[in-house]
Amino acid sequence: MATTETITTGEGHEAAALLERTREAVNPELRRTVGCLPGSMRRVAMYHFGWEHADGTPAAGSAGKAIRPALVLAGAQALRGPADTGAGDAATVRAAVAVELAHNFTLLHDDVIDKDVRRRGRATAWTVFGTPDAIITGDAMLALALRLLAQDGHPASAAASARLATCIIELCAGQQADCAFEQRPDVSLDECLTMAMAKTGALLGCACALGALYAGAGPDEVDAMDAFGREAGLAFQLIDDLIGIWGDPGHTGKPAGADLIARKKSLPVVAALTSGTTAGKELAALYAGPMTGDDVHAAAAAVERAGGRDWAQAHAADRMGRAVQQLSRAVPDLAAAGGLLALAEFVTRRTK
Repeated sequence: MATTETITTGEGHEAAALLERTREAVNPELRRTVGCLPGSMRRVAMYHFGWEHADGTPAAGSAGKAIRPALVLAGAQALRGPADTGAGDAATVRAAVAVELAHNFTLLHDDVIDKDVRRRGRATAWTVFGTPDAIITGDAMLALALRLLAQDGHPASAAASARLATCIIELCAGQQADCAFEQRPDVSLDECLTMAMAKTGALLGCACALGALYAGAGPDEVDAMDAFGREAGLAFQLIDDLIGIWGDPGHTGKPAGADLIARKKSLPVVAALTSGTTAGKELAALYAGPMTGDDVHAAAAAVERAGGRDWAQAHAADRMGRAVQQLSRAVPDLAAAGGLLALAEFVTRRTK
């Protein structure tokens, strides 16, 4: 995935500035909340966020790009109008922290499920502290997220807590489907799109919806913001899947073709497998057995020849068009939603 330093477009610079402001607003509360965990879990969490080394000494690592908390703050700003600075009031910042905690709960679990050994340029938490500690710390992060919302006195906190909990159930269903697909040779493209919407789109939609709730928006606006985030999230996943095949290991922190090595049924792969082309059949044969280095290159070439790469790029653009349509339902003057549009542009124009 790209860092903010790799962005060169005008929209990218706006997104980079928004992400930086989000980290400045969110990270102190995020660290304070994580600091409430009992000792052993706190150590795992502090390592995962890049704030400490494995031995507990301070580290200067990154806690992530903060896309999801940025969507909370930008969503609230879009509905509150130009008087909002985008930094967020204390309650909205806590909602953004809750979303980031929930996201990192999924990352800790995903790394275990996928057996990924690298994240954010360092060893994953489960490889350092063991699988049980990584899973338990992820569970605790989710509990922290829901407690943070439930204990807040803001009028939107109850609705936000319920919405986040419902989102996490949907997200888990998407993760379960993703795992099940790896054992099935006959996954359809519609099934894969539904899975991706649940696994990725749901949380981005929830982030936008929470921003709307904390801005005092009505039900129709909240639902429209959720739909915007979902569509943008699916575009995000399509680009992420392309990066999982063709991304630069120097930027992704993972081996070239990592998703192919794992024989994941990502969206470009399923588009290729269901294309009815000779290249699609070649890919199916490669996916039937373990991948060697040469097989990974052959599989990537087969996905491209079968049209999987072009389809994913075109479908990501289509989903972003749908996202903007949904956003206009909540914010008719799209000029007021510049932060949201810049973030959407950022996550769907990544190339690394």
